[in-house]
Amino acid sequence: MLAVFDVEGVLLDAEYLPVLASLLGPEKEREIWDITKAGIRGDINWEEGLVKRVHALRGIDYQKAKEIAENLPIMPGAKELCTALKKAGWKMIAVSGGFTIITDRLKADLGIDRIFSNELVFKDGKLDDVKLHVTSDKAAAIRSTLKDWGIKKEDTVVVVDGANDLKLFALAGYTVGFCPVEIVKERADDTIERRDLSLLLHLLEKKFGKAVLAASSS
Repeated sequence: MLAVFDVEGVLLDAEYLPVLASLLGPEKEREIWDITKAGIRGDINWEEGLVKRVHALRGIDYQKAKEIAENLPIMPGAKELCTALKKAGWKMIAVSGGFTIITDRLKADLGIDRIFSNELVFKDGKLDDVKLHVTSDKAAAIRSTLKDWGIKKEDTVVVVDGANDLKLFALAGYTVGFCPVEIVKERADDTIERRDLSLLLHLLEKKFGKAVLAASSS
Protein backbone atom coordinates (compact mmCIF):
# COMPACT_ATOMS: atom_id res chain seq x y z
CA MET A 1 0.00 0.00 0.00
CA LEU A 2 1.13 3.54 -0.76
CA ALA A 3 0.04 6.94 0.57
CA VAL A 4 0.88 10.03 -1.50
CA PHE A 5 0.68 13.37 0.30
CA ASP A 6 0.82 17.00 -0.69
CA VAL A 7 3.00 18.94 1.76
CA GLU A 8 1.89 22.52 2.48
CA GLY A 9 -1.60 22.44 3.95
CA VAL A 10 -1.46 18.65 4.40
CA LEU A 11 1.75 17.38 6.08
CA LEU A 12 2.69 20.91 7.14
CA ASP A 13 0.16 23.26 8.72
CA ALA A 14 1.46 26.29 6.82
CA GLU A 15 2.23 27.82 3.42
CA TYR A 16 5.92 28.66 3.32
CA LEU A 17 6.14 31.62 0.91
CA PRO A 18 3.50 33.76 2.65
CA VAL A 19 5.31 33.20 5.98
CA LEU A 20 8.60 34.13 4.29
CA ALA A 21 6.97 37.23 2.81
CA SER A 22 6.04 38.44 6.30
CA LEU A 23 9.75 39.32 6.70
CA LEU A 24 9.18 42.05 4.11
CA GLY A 25 6.08 43.51 5.74
CA PRO A 26 2.28 43.09 5.64
CA GLU A 27 1.85 44.47 2.12
CA LYS A 28 4.26 41.93 0.62
CA GLU A 29 2.68 39.16 2.69
CA ARG A 30 -0.78 40.03 1.30
CA GLU A 31 0.61 40.07 -2.27
CA ILE A 32 2.13 36.59 -1.87
CA TRP A 33 -1.00 35.22 -0.19
CA ASP A 34 -3.18 36.48 -3.03
CA ILE A 35 -1.03 34.70 -5.65
CA THR A 36 -0.79 31.56 -3.47
CA LYS A 37 -4.55 31.29 -3.01
CA ALA A 38 -5.18 31.90 -6.71
CA GLY A 39 -2.80 29.04 -7.52
CA ILE A 40 -4.40 26.67 -4.99
CA ARG A 41 -7.84 27.43 -6.43
CA GLY A 42 -6.54 26.88 -9.96
CA ASP A 43 -7.38 30.45 -11.04
CA ILE A 44 -3.92 31.13 -12.51
CA ASN A 45 -1.15 29.15 -14.21
CA TRP A 46 0.51 27.47 -11.25
CA GLU A 47 4.10 27.49 -12.53
CA GLU A 48 3.98 31.16 -13.48
CA GLY A 49 2.49 31.99 -10.09
CA LEU A 50 5.24 30.14 -8.27
CA VAL A 51 8.05 31.87 -10.17
CA LYS A 52 6.34 35.23 -9.67
CA ARG A 53 6.11 34.67 -5.91
CA VAL A 54 9.75 33.64 -5.57
CA HIS A 55 10.97 36.59 -7.66
CA ALA A 56 8.91 38.94 -5.48
CA LEU A 57 10.91 37.70 -2.48
CA ARG A 58 14.38 38.06 -3.99
CA GLY A 59 17.03 39.20 -1.56
CA ILE A 60 15.76 37.38 1.53
CA ASP A 61 18.64 36.02 3.60
CA TYR A 62 19.28 32.25 3.40
CA GLN A 63 19.68 31.79 7.15
CA LYS A 64 16.33 33.48 7.81
CA ALA A 65 14.68 31.41 5.07
CA LYS A 66 16.12 28.22 6.57
CA GLU A 67 15.09 29.12 10.11
CA ILE A 68 11.49 29.75 9.02
CA ALA A 69 11.46 26.50 7.01
CA GLU A 70 12.64 24.44 9.97
CA ASN A 71 9.99 25.92 12.24
CA LEU A 72 6.91 25.41 10.06
CA PRO A 73 4.47 23.38 12.16
CA ILE A 74 3.77 19.75 11.33
CA MET A 75 0.04 19.21 10.71
CA PRO A 76 -1.80 17.95 13.82
CA GLY A 77 -2.21 14.19 13.58
CA ALA A 78 0.49 13.78 10.90
CA LYS A 79 2.97 12.00 13.18
CA GLU A 80 0.28 9.66 14.50
CA LEU A 81 -0.88 8.85 10.98
CA CYS A 82 2.56 8.31 9.48
CA THR A 83 3.73 6.19 12.43
CA ALA A 84 0.67 3.95 12.04
CA LEU A 85 1.12 3.61 8.28
CA LYS A 86 4.83 2.84 8.64
CA LYS A 87 4.09 0.22 11.28
CA ALA A 88 1.57 -1.38 8.92
CA GLY A 89 4.14 -1.59 6.12
CA TRP A 90 2.86 1.23 3.92
CA LYS A 91 5.15 3.25 1.67
CA MET A 92 4.78 7.05 1.80
CA ILE A 93 5.57 9.70 -0.80
CA ALA A 94 5.43 13.47 -0.36
CA VAL A 95 5.13 15.55 -3.52
CA SER A 96 5.27 19.32 -3.22
CA GLY A 97 5.21 22.40 -5.37
CA GLY A 98 7.19 23.83 -2.46
CA PHE A 99 10.88 23.48 -1.82
CA THR A 100 13.57 21.16 -0.51
CA ILE A 101 14.26 23.69 2.24
CA ILE A 102 10.90 22.76 3.81
CA THR A 103 10.50 19.14 2.68
CA ASP A 104 13.89 17.56 3.50
CA ARG A 105 13.00 17.35 7.20
CA LEU A 106 9.96 15.15 6.50
CA LYS A 107 12.06 12.00 6.10
CA ALA A 108 13.24 12.30 9.68
CA ASP A 109 10.12 13.91 11.18
CA LEU A 110 7.49 11.66 9.57
CA GLY A 111 9.36 8.72 8.02
CA ILE A 112 8.45 9.70 4.45
CA ASP A 113 10.15 7.28 2.03
CA ARG A 114 10.53 9.52 -1.02
CA ILE A 115 10.10 13.29 -1.41
CA PHE A 116 9.69 15.31 -4.60
CA SER A 117 9.89 19.12 -4.50
CA ASN A 118 11.36 22.21 -6.10
CA GLU A 119 14.54 24.04 -5.16
CA LEU A 120 15.11 27.62 -4.12
CA VAL A 121 18.28 29.14 -5.57
CA PHE A 122 20.38 31.40 -3.33
CA LYS A 123 23.24 33.56 -4.63
CA ASP A 124 25.68 35.10 -2.18
CA GLY A 125 23.39 34.01 0.65
CA LYS A 126 20.31 35.75 -0.80
CA LEU A 127 17.20 34.29 -2.44
CA ASP A 128 17.46 34.67 -6.21
CA ASP A 129 15.39 32.12 -8.16
CA VAL A 130 13.71 28.72 -8.24
CA LYS A 131 14.48 25.44 -10.04
CA LEU A 132 11.29 23.61 -11.01
CA HIS A 133 11.35 19.84 -10.62
CA VAL A 134 7.65 19.46 -9.75
CA THR A 135 5.09 21.21 -11.96
CA SER A 136 1.32 21.46 -11.66
CA ASP A 137 1.35 17.92 -13.11
CA LYS A 138 2.56 16.37 -9.87
CA ALA A 139 1.71 12.91 -11.20
CA ALA A 140 4.56 13.23 -13.71
CA ALA A 141 7.05 13.65 -10.86
CA ILE A 142 6.18 10.38 -9.12
CA ARG A 143 4.95 8.09 -11.91
CA SER A 144 8.30 6.39 -12.52
CA THR A 145 8.75 5.70 -8.79
CA LEU A 146 5.36 4.00 -8.60
CA LYS A 147 6.38 1.85 -11.58
CA ASP A 148 9.76 1.00 -10.00
CA TRP A 149 8.07 0.04 -6.73
CA GLY A 150 5.45 -2.03 -8.56
CA ILE A 151 2.56 -0.42 -6.70
CA LYS A 152 -0.87 -0.75 -8.30
CA LYS A 153 -3.42 2.01 -8.66
CA GLU A 154 -5.91 0.22 -6.41
CA ASP A 155 -3.29 0.14 -3.63
CA THR A 156 -2.53 3.87 -3.84
CA VAL A 157 -4.13 6.60 -1.71
CA VAL A 158 -3.70 10.32 -2.54
CA VAL A 159 -4.30 13.07 0.06
CA VAL A 160 -4.28 16.69 -1.17
CA ASP A 161 -5.88 20.10 -0.70
CA GLY A 162 -5.39 22.21 -3.86
CA ALA A 163 -6.47 22.30 -7.50
CA ASN A 164 -2.82 22.00 -8.57
CA ASP A 165 -2.80 18.50 -6.99
CA LEU A 166 -5.69 17.07 -9.00
CA LYS A 167 -3.61 15.20 -11.60
CA LEU A 168 -2.41 12.93 -8.78
CA PHE A 169 -5.93 11.54 -8.57
CA ALA A 170 -5.37 9.60 -11.81
CA LEU A 171 -2.76 7.48 -10.02
CA ALA A 172 -4.94 6.49 -7.06
CA GLY A 173 -7.63 3.99 -6.25
CA TYR A 174 -8.76 6.16 -3.34
CA THR A 175 -8.59 9.96 -3.09
CA VAL A 176 -9.02 12.22 -0.05
CA GLY A 177 -9.38 16.00 0.07
CA PHE A 178 -7.86 17.44 3.24
CA CYS A 179 -9.51 20.77 4.13
CA PRO A 180 -9.68 21.18 0.36
CA VAL A 181 -10.72 23.85 -2.10
CA GLU A 182 -14.11 23.31 -3.73
CA ILE A 183 -12.96 21.56 -6.91
CA VAL A 184 -10.97 19.00 -4.89
CA LYS A 185 -13.95 18.45 -2.60
CA GLU A 186 -16.12 17.72 -5.64
CA ARG A 187 -13.70 15.17 -7.12
CA ALA A 188 -12.32 13.39 -4.05
CA ASP A 189 -13.77 10.08 -2.84
CA ASP A 190 -13.79 11.40 0.73
CA THR A 191 -13.07 14.68 2.49
CA ILE A 192 -11.59 15.62 5.87
CA GLU A 193 -12.75 19.06 7.01
CA ARG A 194 -10.80 19.29 10.28
CA ARG A 195 -7.09 20.05 10.44
CA ASP A 196 -6.24 16.69 12.02
CA LEU A 197 -4.51 14.24 9.71
CA SER A 198 -5.04 11.31 12.09
CA LEU A 199 -8.69 11.35 10.96
CA LEU A 200 -7.44 9.67 7.78
CA LEU A 201 -6.85 6.45 9.76
CA HIS A 202 -10.59 6.02 10.24
CA LEU A 203 -11.25 6.52 6.53
CA LEU A 204 -8.53 4.02 5.59
CA GLU A 205 -9.95 1.42 7.98
CA LYS A 206 -13.40 1.97 6.51
CA LYS A 207 -12.06 1.69 2.96
CA PHE A 208 -9.50 -1.11 3.27
CA GLY A 209 -10.35 -2.86 6.54
CA LYS A 210 -8.47 -2.91 9.83
CA ALA A 211 -6.23 -5.72 8.59
CA VAL A 212 -4.46 -3.27 6.30
CA LEU A 213 -3.37 -1.05 9.19
CA ALA A 214 -2.74 -3.89 11.64
CA ALA A 215 -0.77 -6.02 9.18
CA SER A 216 2.69 -5.53 10.63
CA SER A 217 1.73 -5.50 14.29
CA SER A 218 0.65 -9.14 14.30
